[in-house]
Amino acid sequence: MAAPFIVSAARRMILASSGMKFNQMVTVTQIRTKWDNVEMGPPDAILGVTEAYKKDANPKKINLGVGAYRDDNGKPFVLPSVKQAEKILFDALLDHEYAPIGGTPEYCKAVAELAFGDGNNVVKNGLNATVQGISGTGSLRIGLAFLSKWYQPSKVVYIPSPSWGNHTPLIKHSGLEVKQYRYYDPKTCGFDFKGALADIGNIPDSSIILLHACAHNPTGVDPKPEEWKELSAVIKKKNLFPYFDMAYQGFASGDVDKDAFAVRLFLTEGHTIALAQSFAKNMGLYGERAGAFTVVCSSEEETKRVMSQLKILIRPMYSNPPVHGARIVHTILSRPDLKKIWLGDVKLMADRIITMRTKIVENLKKEGSSLNWQHITDQIGMFCFTGLKPDQVERLTKEFSIFLTKDGRISVAGVTSGNVGYLANAIHQVTK
Repeated sequence: MAAPFIVSAARRMILASSGMKFNQMVTVTQIRTKWDNVEMGPPDAILGVTEAYKKDANPKKINLGVGAYRDDNGKPFVLPSVKQAEKILFDALLDHEYAPIGGTPEYCKAVAELAFGDGNNVVKNGLNATVQGISGTGSLRIGLAFLSKWYQPSKVVYIPSPSWGNHTPLIKHSGLEVKQYRYYDPKTCGFDFKGALADIGNIPDSSIILLHACAHNPTGVDPKPEEWKELSAVIKKKNLFPYFDMAYQGFASGDVDKDAFAVRLFLTEGHTIALAQSFAKNMGLYGERAGAFTVVCSSEEETKRVMSQLKILIRPMYSNPPVHGARIVHTILSRPDLKKIWLGDVKLMADRIITMRTKIVENLKKEGSSLNWQHITDQIGMFCFTGLKPDQVERLTKEFSIFLTKDGRISVAGVTSGNVGYLANAIHQVTK
């Protein structure tokens, strides 16, 4: 039954002045909206954690759900390099004209060089079809739309189990099918290397495989360099198409080159790849939505054809990208002095996350925990799969006002020197 239709006094007066009597109106129960068939969607799991945190009155409460960096006081952090870049842009008195459909060539070249390395052959030989995207999500979406339309051998994307929660809806919304390969081993809270190799070896030839370049989200578990080499060999043998999602370059280890190891390895070993980049985490530009999508091509002529089709896909999606975030990124990457400061900024953030991982383990030992927590320091990046069970997570929230997702994933960025002891005590209490 439709919701009650309430007619205000003002509305009645208007009807009366037009000569229509109120009882001549359509019966209330006959009124139906155009959207009666729309179902209420489920709440977002991460946003739900944050909302519950906000409502909690406990002064010791901790939010470990948010996927954004916080300093050691639990506050948002604007990078010094970003502040300097913004001042340069402000003083330049730039206009607010539309950007080109694919973003500016200068921005696209700078971000591709960051991913592939200074002086790399891909950019030097004009083999990168790179467009600016709306951060990581938008860049992934451009790539998936391109693969859906133009990648003929397969319409199936294989993703790790588990993977970032947005990967599956992005793939499905692009008209592609989602399947999984083993990745995380809950018994060790580490990488299931044998399972991944076996599953990837059974993927049908020429399928699309999605790979997290570094700082796997949500587990924080990354393959070791020698494991990447074996994965590369299997993927090449099966002629799979690697689509890298690189949202954390520099943020994982503090070293932009080390975090790009897998991407550069695959290029060196002759793979044709696609790459989505984001500057939300490593430059703190969450709200500026700066990202990029790249297809590595086999010739300059192919690059031009691919670029033309990427622009055709982007035009009806959002016409062209926003300029401010891209200008910040380009200013930082194109000025050696600013880039040096940024490399220090990103190392500072990564080091704080690494330090907090160590302090969690140290404090658990101080609490007297006899469990093995080495996986916390073995994992890398913003997120950590703690190995906590749903009932233990529930106790953490109800008894200690510590908020995290039910799968036991925590954002290490929410841990500070001031709350790590409280957190370790609470984890010990629910796991002993």
